[in-house]
Amino acid sequence: MKSNNANTFIKIGVATASLYPLHTEKALLTMAKLGVKNVEIFLNSTSELSGEIFTSVQNTVKDYGLNILALHPFSSPMETLFLFSSYDRRVTELMELYKRYFEKMALVGAKIFVIHGAISSANCSRERYVERLSMLVDAGREFGITVAQENVSYCKSGELSFLSYLKEQLGDKAKFVLDLKQARRSGNSPFEMLDTLGNSVIHLHLSDANPTDDCMLIGRGEFDFRGLFSKLGEVGFNGGAVVELYRDNYNEYKDLSDSVEILQNLL
Repeated sequence: MKSNNANTFIKIGVATASLYPLHTEKALLTMAKLGVKNVEIFLNSTSELSGEIFTSVQNTVKDYGLNILALHPFSSPMETLFLFSSYDRRVTELMELYKRYFEKMALVGAKIFVIHGAISSANCSRERYVERLSMLVDAGREFGITVAQENVSYCKSGELSFLSYLKEQLGDKAKFVLDLKQARRSGNSPFEMLDTLGNSVIHLHLSDANPTDDCMLIGRGEFDFRGLFSKLGEVGFNGGAVVELYRDNYNEYKDLSDSVEILQNLL
């Protein structure tokens, strides 16, 4: 990569979610042994927040000098019934759980916490959504963590107009994760999303695609990654971009580290 290219500030990596259902600590170690330095951790159980499992995660981060770009909780489906509900006790419960995540994130150097938010059919007004998201953002900031809203096709965040509303209402508090496969499933152009959300996008989930398959191994589809990186440069992006696939989208774990190399060569 050329050092004078603004896109060299993009940190390419892999999400451990791509190795599901391999246990999180094993997924992290597998990527580390393959030479992947930038990782998003997907925690799949509350048991992974403590004890020997979390210690194993910490040791791998330290031993291999990993850069943990973000953390994604398995509890995303709970956000509808807890954080965005009208029942105050459930709101408090999830807030306390997520504060536990924030505490652990600080111990491994992760800075971005990814949420899905409420599903499309949830009985949650836009005003309540903004209020609860703002509350979570404030809680994250107390731990040095940035909460970022991912675009998810089956959630309210699947609509670009909704994300634009969040940005308008929350201002600098509004931060986003752009997931390419979810954008495709929502019928949104990631380029249009970047035009609309600009530098509020701080993290990406990458996958390739063709006209018949919306989630493919990098290099197997037709997506314009060069164009994407160029657009990211235009909006001043300097965050992380991780390969996030499903286990049936590739054959060997090395396919994931190879994807990182392919993307780095396009920067």
